[in-house]
Amino acid sequence: MTLFLTGSPTRYGQNHFTADNGFLARLMAELPPRARVLMISAAPDDVAFTDSVLEGMSTCILNSGIDTSEIVMLDRRNAAKAPELVARAHWIVLCGGHVPTQNRFIHEIGLRELLKGFDGVIMGCSAGSMNCADLVYSHPELPGEAADPSYRRWLRGLGLTDINLVPHYYQVRDAVIDGKRLFEDVAFPDSYGHRFYTFPDGGYIMVKDGRSTLFGEAWEISGGAMHKVSEENKTYSFMNLIFISPHFPDSYWQFCAGAKRNGINVLGIADTPWENLSQGLRDSLTDYYKVNNLEDYNEVYRAVAWFAHKYGKIDWIESNNEYWLEQDARLRTDFNVTTGIQTDRISSIKNKSEMKNYYREGGIPTARQIKGSEGPAKVKAFVKKTGYPVIAKPDNGVGASGTTKINSADELEAWFQSHAENYSLFVIEEFITGLLVSYDAIFNDRMEPVFENNTVFPTPIMNIVHDNLDTCYWTNKTVPAKLAEIGRRTVKAFGIKSRFVHLEFFQLDRDREGLGKKGDYVGLEVNMRPPGGFTPDMMNYAHSTDVFQIWADMVAFGERRKGFGEQFYCAYVGRRDSHTYKHSHMEVLQKYGSALTLCTRMNPALADDLGDQVYIARLKEKKDIDSFFKFLTD
Repeated sequence: MTLFLTGSPTRYGQNHFTADNGFLARLMAELPPRARVLMISAAPDDVAFTDSVLEGMSTCILNSGIDTSEIVMLDRRNAAKAPELVARAHWIVLCGGHVPTQNRFIHEIGLRELLKGFDGVIMGCSAGSMNCADLVYSHPELPGEAADPSYRRWLRGLGLTDINLVPHYYQVRDAVIDGKRLFEDVAFPDSYGHRFYTFPDGGYIMVKDGRSTLFGEAWEISGGAMHKVSEENKTYSFMNLIFISPHFPDSYWQFCAGAKRNGINVLGIADTPWENLSQGLRDSLTDYYKVNNLEDYNEVYRAVAWFAHKYGKIDWIESNNEYWLEQDARLRTDFNVTTGIQTDRISSIKNKSEMKNYYREGGIPTARQIKGSEGPAKVKAFVKKTGYPVIAKPDNGVGASGTTKINSADELEAWFQSHAENYSLFVIEEFITGLLVSYDAIFNDRMEPVFENNTVFPTPIMNIVHDNLDTCYWTNKTVPAKLAEIGRRTVKAFGIKSRFVHLEFFQLDRDREGLGKKGDYVGLEVNMRPPGGFTPDMMNYAHSTDVFQIWADMVAFGERRKGFGEQFYCAYVGRRDSHTYKHSHMEVLQKYGSALTLCTRMNPALADDLGDQVYIARLKEKKDIDSFFKFLTD
């Protein structure tokens, strides 16, 4: 079923459906040829009014070029045929009029039950749109209703949406009923604990595939106030997004901010008191639930259940954080949230051994590997084929933690002895030399990239952590064509949809039999989340854009709506507090002050990988990268 909620599908005084905000085109795209139309009256006992509505709407349909085979009005005269008429209709139009009157009629004919399983198009007009809600807000409209204490402002509706409307914004904005202003004295007080949306004729809401999107100029009324949420020819998305741990890493609040700008209810869950969250994050959240321990699944489950009870269907559950990927997947599965990875797929993107199967299916070259659980004898036989060195690393892990380079048979034997209790949790992989690069991208639900980026890591993170080195890496202006091709192929092989991804590759420094020629890319790891630290910020600086907003646009609209500006190289240096440097902090600022886009302390939880003191510079020429690294690390 596709639902359109309108005040009126026509602009004032027009005798055809408006094309503004793409309305007519979207409506026609949903209708079959020779559509059978059923209108449902809002005044079923007023024959003259109902017949005039039928005539006027039929004229609008004809003038709009919509192909129909029949147009029937359902009112008191043929109410007994309601089941038959609903069953044969392709397009149902809930007409405008008096909300309570139409509400009584739809319950008399059992329309809520009749619409179960209906897979055509429903269009509400004014009162018809209002009655589509599960809990209908029926504001006073006729003289006497605002003054009548027994007038019911909340009614049970059709249950097709949870969105409440106050239609015809420009016509009713200054309306007065029984001496009360409709907005300031009626709707505003009623909006405490509720949300109403109001927009002019020509605007509309489309509900399809579980997503609700508002098109055109509109305002939200909530908490006793009104604010504008969309402009003409713009869109606003109605969704419930639960963001897990939105306060870490530090910049992740910007994902929430981008989502909220798109009209998404952003519901945060974390183990930090509200007052300790940054102001930017607090401003970006619709609601917040503090748990005592994010590791306690039952506690987090109850938090999600509370939000589902309060806000309705949850559309997205996301953390964009490697640590919470398994919990995110479990929550999605338990709450039937289909916009992300489910429990049955999580091993393929968390376990390095499982990744190999998908690389193989996609024809993507990757290093040979064996599970530690195969036992010492089989691992030693494997190493005889690959030769030393080899890399032992946790099958399920992130970053360089627990990763060991093994250079000889003696070292392999020692490694097994030191890991006697847990070697089954590791994989052993042939060592490949080359340049470590990443393909970072945001893919929509059609597995199309809406953003792509390339970052280069001259020194692998494993070496940085083990040898306590300074962290130096940079973001490229463009993505090499061969990297983009294998990155996209990897995404298809893994069936990745609607995600920010960080895929790691080695660019071979020499020909390797079975893997490729010098300069080719070999798959290393897939990470179903953004790159760590401030790398998303570096992408913004490099491409003069906002990847947090691009991700939020993908979530809300399935496309990129944020453009790019001038392109730069963006270089990162993370210095160690334990090191002494030739050039002081002040000297760095004096030399690179105009180029520095960020100078800050790294969160201690990430400092092993990314250094203690961070400097990020935006550079126009590639040759400037090495001199920046040298000046800061000497």
